[in-house]
Amino acid sequence: QVQLVESGGGLVQAGGSLRLSCAASGRTSRNFAMGWFRQAPGKEREFVAALTWSGAPFYADSVKGRFTISRDNAKDTVYLQMNTLKPEDTAVYYCSARSSGGVANYPSGYNYWGQGTQVTVSS
Repeated sequence: QVQLVESGGGLVQAGGSLRLSCAASGRTSRNFAMGWFRQAPGKEREFVAALTWSGAPFYADSVKGRFTISRDNAKDTVYLQMNTLKPEDTAVYYCSARSSGGVANYPSGYNYWGQGTQVTVSS
């Protein structure tokens, strides 16, 4: 089992930045692919970014150039740096882990999930 705990969400004005963290515990996640998804009210959970076990990043087109995913294996933590935030980025952001080392851009591709952290971007 892997436990994931997100932090770093909050309220920010449009154009601002936030950094989300996802701390993993339990079974080592270093060989896992890690992902970030988000879900806005009334919408389906959507892919944001993911990182293969070897560190290759993948991004949704909507966040490419603004968000950066990274990991610190020594701390078993994955980060999502979000810059130039827009009101449409408002959502609950979820961290996920996939026991296969490759990434997936759909929620069912991930085995483990955090509880989510709210990000609200005001206009």
